[in-house]
Amino acid sequence: MSEKVVLAYSGGLDTSIIIPWLKENYSYDVIAMVGDVGQGDDIDAVIEKAYKTGAAKVVVRDMREEFLRDYVFPTLRAGAVYEHKYLLGTSMARPVIAKHQVEVALEECATAVAHGCTGKGNDQVRFELAYQALAPELKVIAPWREWKLKSREDCLDYAASHNVQVEQSRTKIHSRDRNLWHISHEGGELEDAGNSVLPTTWQISRSPQEAPDREEKVEIGFEKGTPVSVNGMKLDPVALVELLNEIGGRNAIGRIDLVENRFVGIKSRGAYETPGGTLLVLAHRELEALCLERDLSHFKQHIGLKYAELVYFGLWFTPLREALDAFVNQTQEFVTGSVTLTLYKGNVSVASRKSEHSLYRTDLSSFTMGQEYDQKDAEGFIRILGLPSRSRARLRGQVPQETAPGASR
Repeated sequence: MSEKVVLAYSGGLDTSIIIPWLKENYSYDVIAMVGDVGQGDDIDAVIEKAYKTGAAKVVVRDMREEFLRDYVFPTLRAGAVYEHKYLLGTSMARPVIAKHQVEVALEECATAVAHGCTGKGNDQVRFELAYQALAPELKVIAPWREWKLKSREDCLDYAASHNVQVEQSRTKIHSRDRNLWHISHEGGELEDAGNSVLPTTWQISRSPQEAPDREEKVEIGFEKGTPVSVNGMKLDPVALVELLNEIGGRNAIGRIDLVENRFVGIKSRGAYETPGGTLLVLAHRELEALCLERDLSHFKQHIGLKYAELVYFGLWFTPLREALDAFVNQTQEFVTGSVTLTLYKGNVSVASRKSEHSLYRTDLSSFTMGQEYDQKDAEGFIRILGLPSRSRARLRGQVPQETAPGASR
């Protein structure tokens, strides 16, 4: 009886040729695990393709709600953004796919798992760290680190020689990853950081020139930091993100062109479309501005940076990420309310912020003098804050020594 390997299978160029390669080089029965994270593929067509290229079995897992609920929304609540721009769409999807892949491997009594990640990228780290955390006994096969294929053109030649049908061609060479949160684009003209992104590269968002010539408002409601409604309609996570993708996409929201630092030490360039995610991140940030106390808000920014690194580096299944979640969830206890955004040709502005837990008080912030704040108190506050500066200035001889009140001169 042949040993079994579970392949994280998408039906794209890399994983399509990995099935025959595994059969040739390992003589394993290949189980193709298809994870639906909202990539929009025709799942039946993907299943048929896997069998045609040699899969012994295909297992499909619908991960869409779990992906948003347990991976995307915790990252959103943390305020995690990698290197100022990247909203971590691919990074968040890898651990949930790897988790289900391991589950399938254990259910099918497989001895190995395989992925189609290159030896230069971040995804190999994300998949394999998840494997090690969840089932370290499984053998890991990474074809890109073993075979002699060096480029996507080589992969196309291999596919042709093995009668594997793929959508990519030498003129359509982009590597794309899509899920409910975003779509990423690499390769092609993007490999030269001096090139502009071609208009044909973008897939799910309009350009500002194509966007409507009128503003559109969208209200997003949150409960304890988690998005729950759009324009007053309560929606499940999948429907909510899909609707915001549609709204943001038609208004040219969420396009990012980024040169980023990969975990393996290489700088790479990619283009990302995250229309709904961009709206959610901005709205959540504005609601926190109302509801979080100053020191907590400032400290949480440090947590967001660390959380983004953990997600990007593939360290999801770690005690540190779990501990950070506990902290973040505590900060979100009163982050409930709604934010209305105005969208126009790629721009987003805030129209309204509302929360029953708002710490913003008009009687304190207004220029009108009220009972709650005695402005005379500010003098002593400033004098105490300025004590180190005055002491330093005296030490340098810039001002005369202060004389205590009532002392002789």
